[in-house]
Amino acid sequence: MIHKNLIIFLLIILALLVVGGCATLPENFEKPESFAYTDTDDTRIGRARRDEINAHPGQSGFLLLVSGLDAFHARTVLAENAERSIDVQYYLYHDDMIGMLFTDQLIKAADRGVRVRILVDDMDFEDRYLGPAVVDSHPNIEVRIFNPFSRETSRIIQFVTRIGSVTRRMHNKLFIVDNQMAILGGRNIGDEYFEADLDLGFSDLDVLAIGPVVKEASTSFDKYWNDELAYPAIALRGKAPTPQEIEQGHKELDEFIAQQADSAYLQSLRTSDLANKIRQGQVRYRWGKAEIIYDHPEKLQQDFNQTQYHLAPKLQPYTKSLTQELIIFSPYFVPGKAGVAIFRQLRERGVRVLILTNSLASNDVAVVHSGYAKYRKDLLRVGVELYEFKKQLTRQQRKRVWSRHGSSKASLHAKSFVFDRQHVFIGSLNLDPRAYHHNTEIGVIFTSKEIGNKMGEWFDQNIEKVAFRLELQKDRDGNDNIVWYGLKDGEQEVFNVEPHTTYWQRLGVGFLSLLPIESQL
Repeated sequence: MIHKNLIIFLLIILALLVVGGCATLPENFEKPESFAYTDTDDTRIGRARRDEINAHPGQSGFLLLVSGLDAFHARTVLAENAERSIDVQYYLYHDDMIGMLFTDQLIKAADRGVRVRILVDDMDFEDRYLGPAVVDSHPNIEVRIFNPFSRETSRIIQFVTRIGSVTRRMHNKLFIVDNQMAILGGRNIGDEYFEADLDLGFSDLDVLAIGPVVKEASTSFDKYWNDELAYPAIALRGKAPTPQEIEQGHKELDEFIAQQADSAYLQSLRTSDLANKIRQGQVRYRWGKAEIIYDHPEKLQQDFNQTQYHLAPKLQPYTKSLTQELIIFSPYFVPGKAGVAIFRQLRERGVRVLILTNSLASNDVAVVHSGYAKYRKDLLRVGVELYEFKKQLTRQQRKRVWSRHGSSKASLHAKSFVFDRQHVFIGSLNLDPRAYHHNTEIGVIFTSKEIGNKMGEWFDQNIEKVAFRLELQKDRDGNDNIVWYGLKDGEQEVFNVEPHTTYWQRLGVGFLSLLPIESQL
């Protein structure tokens, strides 16, 4: 009976491989090349900051977007003021409230004659084939899907049969208007990234950039837009939407937007201090030299050792030049043995290393926490100062915070590094094997002692309030055990197990840590 069941199992696997092997993508479709406009200095946005840019030759200006509301308002106001082009590149683009509001702004810009290019990874588009095609049908909008799954076979099967292909994703996040202003950072398009989700909110970070660094961001976008892995939405669907489908799609969007007209979220846009400052050209930017660093799209089709296509090596000069301190914000943190060795070398050079990542309670991907947890003791032994985000609200706190568009549970999602409080990286890069080897990422690294000090001071003043501090303590047998220290109402709390978790959560993570899956995390 055992042999019979094994044969049946092997036959099922073989069948899946055969079916998956038949998965195909469309061919022989039109996909004209296009590039960022370069003659946009006379646009409204270009004129608004021309004198300030000229006063800082060779430098770019930056504004941190910490609040989710500010981050969405900035995108909305830029879209409202676009005259020539909007380029949109995201890993996830939900069809929730934020996704609908964002799409509405893009369509309104296209109605004014603005060219809109939307490039989204296919991870978020399972069973969502009509919507992108309807948006793509607008004469001034093109929608392309990056590294798509076949529409003829189950995605689950493809994750098995196309491992190494569809398991490698475009994780970039980029928004560019008129090739004059850009927003980069950790946020995708969705309620949880912009303080519009009651149940989960991501503590995230974007940066609004102006100046020559924007042209570098456009160069990156163009590489992905024209890459062979970028497929037109209509080509993937197999046919253009009918006039009736287009009309119905726009009707549903218009009705949804009308229903939101008096919502607290849209009211906040009308009264947003940042939005008004952007409209009136009153934003104070911090200036410094900067560069856009990114993985090339070819990374997804090359072996891991082809590092000439990788972002990570471009951070090495900043790490090697450290003399005092490295601050890391990384929601998904799996350093591996190589990472631990790097941190050990920094500590031996006298560099202070401070890391904020998610706790098990705040992490939205438990399997990643299992990969991180096994390195905590090694990190603490070499002198790394390790903190775990603890944002967990009570029901009463939830009610109070929601009046300001907060959420009941928050998870760290910002990806940023501060080098000696003078160089800052903000982007989409997590410190884990998936980001290093499998996916593509983008970020900006800039020199600004003002912003570096501001982020460092925030860490100094707030870290004990928002995170657990980890320490090693020896038990009676001389074994190292982790202890978590936190503050609650100003009083110190001490935990000997993962705070605010159940036995079953900890057991599950323990089991996952035994699996040989670290390279996929």
